[in-house]
Amino acid sequence: MPTLVRASLDTGDTAWLLAASALVLLMAPGLALFYGGMVRSKSVLNIMMMTVGALAVVSVVWTLVGYSLAFGDDLGGGLLGNPWQYAGLGQLLDPASNGSSTVPVILFAVFQGLFCVITGALVSGAIADRARFGAWLVFVSAWTLLVYAPIAHWIFDFSSGSHVGGWLANQVGVIDFAGGTAVEICSGASGLAVALVLGRRVGFGRDPMRPHNLPLVMLGAGLLWFGWYGFNAGSALGANQKAAVVFVTTSLAGAAGILGWLLLERRRDGKATSLGAASGMVAGLVAITPSCGSLSPIGALVMGFVAGVVCSAAVGLKYRFGYDDSLDVVGVHLVGGLVGTLGIGLLATAAAPTGVDGLFYGGGFAQLGRQLVGAGVVLVYAFALSAALAYAVHRTMGFRVVREHEVSGVDLQIHGETAYDFHTVSGGRVGGHGILRQITHPDEED
Repeated sequence: MPTLVRASLDTGDTAWLLAASALVLLMAPGLALFYGGMVRSKSVLNIMMMTVGALAVVSVVWTLVGYSLAFGDDLGGGLLGNPWQYAGLGQLLDPASNGSSTVPVILFAVFQGLFCVITGALVSGAIADRARFGAWLVFVSAWTLLVYAPIAHWIFDFSSGSHVGGWLANQVGVIDFAGGTAVEICSGASGLAVALVLGRRVGFGRDPMRPHNLPLVMLGAGLLWFGWYGFNAGSALGANQKAAVVFVTTSLAGAAGILGWLLLERRRDGKATSLGAASGMVAGLVAITPSCGSLSPIGALVMGFVAGVVCSAAVGLKYRFGYDDSLDVVGVHLVGGLVGTLGIGLLATAAAPTGVDGLFYGGGFAQLGRQLVGAGVVLVYAFALSAALAYAVHRTMGFRVVREHEVSGVDLQIHGETAYDFHTVSGGRVGGHGILRQITHPDEED
């Protein structure tokens, strides 16, 4: 992601980043709908609440210290920012804090915080149907500080003037325009780690665990695509040619991802499904996230199509290897993030905003090697730290719901609610529990 450049505040850039931040925020309810439709009806509210919970606690943690860890002055070696430099963001209220930035730095801080929100929420998809809500809030709060913030510093914090940023971006030269490593690979590796700690769902591999509401999935996917323009084009940090190019490559990759996924699905299963279309869309957008500023339009089509095919094949790995990634966070986000990050080393063109040629454009293997280092380091770090953190939470407070609650449905047991009421009722609610109860049946006398 490009760093803030030296210039005075620009109203056009500021207006675009305000809009882009709102678009990224929209991705949270979009993800909640997307995930909500993919689970069984007895746990739809729980998975949606995990996204809403992540939005709440990550926003608070990011404000208190997360942004400073990610974008504060480096403490040494490009590994971590100064946790106290911007703690609470109060220092950014003064217009003088903007320095030579084209946008208010406090707006940039919130924009980056919303990236962390989505990344944390993505992790929840790997443990749908079986996680305790309170334990999840504790986990994602600590994960923000121990996993995401350091990685964001490595890859998103560019050195400028006297400010020293992260090592992957500045010393290694990894290209990641909007989050293939910090968002996609990080969430996928973290999701795999937590899923392994919690174990498989009751009935995994035996009972049908089909999506309960495919129109909800399609609606959520559409909102995610819409919000993704803020995610990618917003990372240009300005209303400019760079943002326009990124907007186009994002559009093309999402469309090609649908076609790639459906082609393989049709050949493999004999049907092209709505779930496949939604998943292919997301796979293409995942892969273009790191590469959107590095590819030509044709390169974006190739990237999206390859991601759709590869991710469609990868979602079946959980059955082969026995890990229960409930909503295919590994198959789509980890694998798609790897495709997009490594693909820069192959398909990047110097004519695009990042100005680097990949192997297929005569740039040799150098950039591919840098991308491989970045992807590998983030994958290993996110997996190891997330596994340790999930294990600590599980041992101290219990991360997984008890078997009886999982079988009967976590919505009712954890939240005291159900997503759908299939009974004819007339009446009100019970006390503070919020559960509809039948008081008088319409056919009964008073």
